[in-house]
Amino acid sequence: MTDTLERETILQVTKRLLPFIFLCYFICLIDRVNLSFAALTMNKDLGLSAYAYSLGASIFFIGYFVFEIPSNLALERFGARLWITRIMITWGLVSSGMAFIQGETSFLIMRFLLGLAEAGFFPGMILYLTFWFPSAYRARVIAGFMLAIPFTGVLGGPLATSLMELNGVWGLAGWQWMFLVEGIPSVLIGLLVPFCMTDRPEKAKWLRNDQRAWLAGVLKRERDTVETMHSKVSLWQAFIDPRVLALCLVYFGIGTATYGFVYFLPQVVKGFGLSNLQTGFVSAIPDVFGVLGMLIWGHFSDRQTDRRWSVMAALFVCGTGLVGIGMFGSSGWSLIAMAMVSVGINASRPLFWALPTTFLTGTAAAGAIALINSVGNLGGIVGPVMLGWVKDTTNSFSGGFYFLAFWAFLAGIAVVAALRAPKRVIPSFGAPAE
Repeated sequence: MTDTLERETILQVTKRLLPFIFLCYFICLIDRVNLSFAALTMNKDLGLSAYAYSLGASIFFIGYFVFEIPSNLALERFGARLWITRIMITWGLVSSGMAFIQGETSFLIMRFLLGLAEAGFFPGMILYLTFWFPSAYRARVIAGFMLAIPFTGVLGGPLATSLMELNGVWGLAGWQWMFLVEGIPSVLIGLLVPFCMTDRPEKAKWLRNDQRAWLAGVLKRERDTVETMHSKVSLWQAFIDPRVLALCLVYFGIGTATYGFVYFLPQVVKGFGLSNLQTGFVSAIPDVFGVLGMLIWGHFSDRQTDRRWSVMAALFVCGTGLVGIGMFGSSGWSLIAMAMVSVGINASRPLFWALPTTFLTGTAAAGAIALINSVGNLGGIVGPVMLGWVKDTTNSFSGGFYFLAFWAFLAGIAVVAALRAPKRVIPSFGAPAE
């Protein structure tokens, strides 16, 4: 009876919540990475050098860093429904406003504001999933949520470059149409958040009484178990915990590799001699492999108690692919290397985000997840800026991609060297709810 109740409850929660938050994240990523496709024509229209473009891509993460931790703490205090609504509406408005930038200064200002508006969304969603799913399900659910990343790569490029074909309609450039149209869904979906998300299981009227009691009981026992084994950690203790700092280093390496790759991928692909529209479709190819890699890697890693080795292996695949891009440049062989990078990045991230909640709960987990994400996303400054500087200095992307590869390899080594093998802390789901 208990096994049946568990299966029914998890299935009901998954069907109710996961598709909607997947959609929210997909829209978030569309609004974040469309800049890389706008650059195909926007840079020339506004007179932006590769370095100036990289500064705009990177300044987003300064605003993100400033507001990340306060935003995640606000989500835990006020609830996901209210706070995710605020985030999505404000970032949608700013994203559409990117259509009206006039030069380098307004470009930098709007990118900074976009970072402020979006701050807290991703770590807030990771935290939100811990409110609803026991730890035995958490890695695969996070993987399902993060499938939005490679799906954005598959669909985002063709969508962006198709919108850019509207160039000249009503006097707007193609990249202006892209920003304007792609920002609107964030606002509309943000208005649906209060109706589609529920803050905690105890408030879920769409669950039966026995389902609510079972889920709330299991999650409470897990929190108690973690706090007993690792001792209850305060917010400020979490910020200086060596394990949290180690995860910050690892995610900084992941962020450096990821954003350097993402923001300059279309420019490398266009070097094949393709049109803007063809670039959008060809840029989607590596992410098809990224989807497959995430699913297959996650399936095999679920059999392991210690996920650190799976994360390290994925990051080594990513690093090898980045070296390949540096070696092959704008040749067809680079597509294989790009696929390796996409597989490595997409396989590593959901496994990585299952690690913090193995030793943290409550406010400490909320703050630590936000800290890890905000510090890690500073890699979104280092990676693109270095790639832009190398391109302007050497007229080649090769050295920049070798730099990204270094950080991918370092992150892979650090996740194993700096963290101890986790202990199994999953309590019996069959115990009666308290």
